[in-house]
Amino acid sequence: MKRAGLCVECKGRGFCGLLRCPVVSRFHAKVNMKPVDNYMGESPSVFVGSYGYPNVSGGPLMIQENDNPEIWVERGYSIDDVVSLRSRTIRGTAIKGRLEDNIQEVALSSVPVDVEVAFEKPVNFDLKFDGTLAPVGLSGDIKKMDILDNASVARIVDKITSDTDLKATEGIYELYKGGVDVHRIQNILTAGLLGTGSNRHIVPTKWGITAIDDTVSKRMKSEVMKYPPLEDVLVFTGMVHANRIICLLVPGDWKYEMVEIWEKNSLWSGDSEVIVADGENKKNKSKYSPIAGAYYSGRLAVLEYLSGIRRCARVIVVRQVTGEYWAPLGTWVIREAARAAMKAGPLKCENLNEGINSVSKILGSDKWLANSGLVHEIKTQKTLFDF
Repeated sequence: MKRAGLCVECKGRGFCGLLRCPVVSRFHAKVNMKPVDNYMGESPSVFVGSYGYPNVSGGPLMIQENDNPEIWVERGYSIDDVVSLRSRTIRGTAIKGRLEDNIQEVALSSVPVDVEVAFEKPVNFDLKFDGTLAPVGLSGDIKKMDILDNASVARIVDKITSDTDLKATEGIYELYKGGVDVHRIQNILTAGLLGTGSNRHIVPTKWGITAIDDTVSKRMKSEVMKYPPLEDVLVFTGMVHANRIICLLVPGDWKYEMVEIWEKNSLWSGDSEVIVADGENKKNKSKYSPIAGAYYSGRLAVLEYLSGIRRCARVIVVRQVTGEYWAPLGTWVIREAARAAMKAGPLKCENLNEGINSVSKILGSDKWLANSGLVHEIKTQKTLFDF
């Protein structure tokens, strides 16, 4: 029987005692590729695992389609579309040091490069769920790999990755400011192409995803804190793949909180609703958020908006996950849902109470309020912005 919290811990590893996880079963149903012992075609990105760090394994991701989540959203891919694509994607693996040059060439290229890969044995279905990563259905140990064409490297990417005196955090932000999307920056960091000469290392993909969202948003946060406060209470809302994001922006100095609501019988919640909250103020967050990568993805999207209008605010992001979100697709869903919310335009409210009521109306419940420490703080504490 499904129990609250068990699925969160398990993520497809069989803790419930069932012969096959129902979520994993739906991925199996999407796989229409016969086992192969070789691949010739496009490799749009790379993947590095975290098991056994620093002795990790990694390699190219292989699929004849675009694997950038921002493109998936633009094209209107459904959850089933993404699951089908990722179920057919092959994750090639080799021990650290064997394929670093090839991995880096794939990561550097603005367009997918053609590769030829021979596997030790036919690829197998090896799905592993993770709240941060987009799942990959197939995997195979690489016996031999060749790059069949030259990487097409953007000037800004070549400039930053060639500078071995530039710290990784600086390189990440320079790439972002130069118009490189976060998905590509994640690949570049993962492949060990950022940082000073002696500090360049291959980074597990899972860590790289959160590192990019965190690093970019920290830099944007330091700039946004210098801007004047918003003049109005604003509410934004958007949804991507059954993840509703509601952003409540209140005039004042920078504070950020995220409240995550997993509805009853949604993906990881079990038989009861699960609500988790976390937040920060002007100081950089010292501990990893219990909300995991979603916390940093949501923060980045809101800071992009505030940076664009050159205003500061107290921010409450509420994520509501419904039962229709049947497959964990990664934290990119939260980032893109929050971006969609900010692009949709705000509902202007007369005061904080009206803003709170608007959030509750959209959610269909006011249960989130009991978990928001920031709402209580705003209501009870006076600052210079209140006079």
